[in-house]
Amino acid sequence: MPYLLRGSRGTGRLPIEIGTTSKRVLLVLDGLGWDQLQNRQAVAPTMHAMAGGPITTVAPSTTATALTSLTTSLTPGEHGVVGYRMVVDGQVLNTLRWGSPETPDARRQMPPDVLQPYEPFQGQDVPLVSKADFRRSGFSAAHLRGAHLVGYRTTATLVHEIARELREGAEFVYAYYDGVDKVSHEYGFGTVFDSEVGFADQLVSDVIAAVPAGTEVIVTADHGQVDCGDNVIHLHEDVDRLVSGLSGEGRFRWLHCEPGGIDELAAAAEEHHGDTAWVFTRQQMFDEGWFGPVIRRGVEDRFGDVALCPFEPVAYFDPADTGPFELIGRHGSLTDAEMLVPLLRAEA
Repeated sequence: MPYLLRGSRGTGRLPIEIGTTSKRVLLVLDGLGWDQLQNRQAVAPTMHAMAGGPITTVAPSTTATALTSLTTSLTPGEHGVVGYRMVVDGQVLNTLRWGSPETPDARRQMPPDVLQPYEPFQGQDVPLVSKADFRRSGFSAAHLRGAHLVGYRTTATLVHEIARELREGAEFVYAYYDGVDKVSHEYGFGTVFDSEVGFADQLVSDVIAAVPAGTEVIVTADHGQVDCGDNVIHLHEDVDRLVSGLSGEGRFRWLHCEPGGIDELAAAAEEHHGDTAWVFTRQQMFDEGWFGPVIRRGVEDRFGDVALCPFEPVAYFDPADTGPFELIGRHGSLTDAEMLVPLLRAEA
């Protein structure tokens, strides 16, 4: 984000170079991983013609954590939105819904601006074009913190509002589209997903055509996907008896245990689930910098004790982690398919 806002030439570690134009838009296509894009060149000619390459998202590779890192320029350990479902004051908070089983609407009990206290967009007043339904959500209050949200209800409106903001003087516009992620979750990697990637590619083409001449259009994503089908694994009974609670998500499942039980739990998890997942203790992840070099005070309690991060196309079951349909496409773990996302550039 500092790179895009300043219009500098960056550090040489990114696969694009920002030009000298005074206007640019960052379009985030939720759920479009680099691997999935590369495998669908025929349906995504616009993005394949753009300059750029892959970059690496954060751990866990999940929307709430990655979008907060993108907008705040901070690591998960700093901003504190450390997963899709994280422990706050003894409750498991669903960060996208900003609620828990005990407190369905937790905006008052768990204020978003307290749990995530940092300003987005380097403190600049940036117009952001996102779904109108997200305007008053707790997660928007956490990762966007009162930024000027321009709501859209159709993709035609999305394109129109991006172009209008730029024509009316905005130098930088942040835009978000969630279709690829939603389709992957419900349908996996079949023909419906191919059609959605093609639709997202046309969206990119429409944005390039609509914005003022000379505008840089930058495309990225928060994470990729893995098609897990119905491969959902229940914890082995020798692991389950050591678990006091669960958080995270299917492909970054946090196991919680009683004090003093971490080593035994980690050993049991490795014995029974090490054939499908990497097994790590929380302290090991902290020491290796998975969530950044700094864990802000108070944030460490939001993680579990032992993590199961699948390298196979499977998910780990949690009866409290359910939605309106069974998920097929999933994300959260550390495979290339989930961690690598595109960073692409074109000039209108």
